[in-house]
Amino acid sequence: MTDSAHEVRHCIVGAGPAGLAALRAMLHCGLKVDVFERHSSVGGIWDPGNDGTPMYESAHFISSRDESAYLGLPMPKSYPDYPRHDQILEYLGAFSDAYGLTQHITFNTSVVSATREGTVWTVVTSDGQTRHYRTLTCANGTQWFPSLPSLPGQDTFTGDIIHSNRYKTGSQFSGKRVLVVGAGNSGVDIACDAARFASRAAISVRRGYHLIPKHIFGMPADAFANSGPQLPMKVSQRIFPPLMRLLTGDPTKHGWPKPDHKLFESHPILNDQILHHLRHGDIEVRKDIERFDGADVVFRDGTREAYDLVVFATGYDAKVPYLDPSMFAWRGNRPHLYMRLFSPTEDGLAALGFTEGDGGAYTLFDNMADLIANAAWAAEHDAALYARLRGRFAGPDPDVSGGVRHLASDRHAAYVNLHAYQKAVDSLRKDFAWPAIDDKTFDHLRTTSTSP
Repeated sequence: MTDSAHEVRHCIVGAGPAGLAALRAMLHCGLKVDVFERHSSVGGIWDPGNDGTPMYESAHFISSRDESAYLGLPMPKSYPDYPRHDQILEYLGAFSDAYGLTQHITFNTSVVSATREGTVWTVVTSDGQTRHYRTLTCANGTQWFPSLPSLPGQDTFTGDIIHSNRYKTGSQFSGKRVLVVGAGNSGVDIACDAARFASRAAISVRRGYHLIPKHIFGMPADAFANSGPQLPMKVSQRIFPPLMRLLTGDPTKHGWPKPDHKLFESHPILNDQILHHLRHGDIEVRKDIERFDGADVVFRDGTREAYDLVVFATGYDAKVPYLDPSMFAWRGNRPHLYMRLFSPTEDGLAALGFTEGDGGAYTLFDNMADLIANAAWAAEHDAALYARLRGRFAGPDPDVSGGVRHLASDRHAAYVNLHAYQKAVDSLRKDFAWPAIDDKTFDHLRTTSTSP
């Protein structure tokens, strides 16, 4: 059922990187699709003009140019190995134009609510319209709702406290004593900015993380990792740590805590600058925070220091605000989904972009989106096939860890090893006779040869 008795349509929420991949895949399957985007253009978090984006002036892509593109549209060779945020936004716009995606997107319109009755999704949008769809794909992103801890004395701290989503440019640090809390890739980036602009810079870390340089023997790290044979994980975990020490030295000599886990058991820190600033004393490493006391921050080792500004780079709460939370079974900070995509319980419900992997995101999105699109096609056209799919979605979930025991954290609740995930994708395609996708798959959708 849809608004027209003769037309079945499908809904995607969000026109960021995941939503665009889902839209292209559904158009490839011949489906009629509506996409709702609350901002004025494509790009999601990559558009610094979007309210609430975590984007900051010095941000670059964490995976490399040649390993990160959508299928069929390489990033321009004029881009650096690790493109800037404005180049990624430019690329996303070119992607949307090249495949005629923009005409299917309703901008400046958010989804207020989505409810299901039987096989029909009723979607209410901020323009007051009510529409009906066979499937709903949530691609609204995971970095819009800052997670800010509450610590003793925080309310009476005489300095300023912000979440990293309010950090935009290094000039915010000028002349200040700055403490960055959290050692994810964004936290380390921001700490490096503080090293350049602040009068004093420190980073508070709960545990040590493995540091990987962005280039290994002159190649982007992910390109280097993918250039040779795929080694068993246990072998990789033995070989790569000595190689990293050979390339970077021992960061613990400069105050960086020794990791309490094996390489790849947590998302590593891909950053060269942090090593430079640690070696030059531009960044001081501090323990986890115990409490605030006036102008001071008191750390768990008993030391205390005064700061003018504390930046919490403590991540985000993944939310789907237009759905009843019970529609997803949440595991930590991520919804539990079959193949990290399909609801085991809600007919026609999928989510894309709620996972992280150990490599380029956009090719991963393409493969995920292809599965969602094929399932949506089955929901519309082949009841028997779709019934088989629904049985599969109920579980058990395939193991996509690649043999890695990831840290028990919210961030890693939906983490995947890309090679293991691709094997699971290939298996699902084989079981349901879905063809694989490659650089030529979407050529029939091309409306322009536009590239950034």
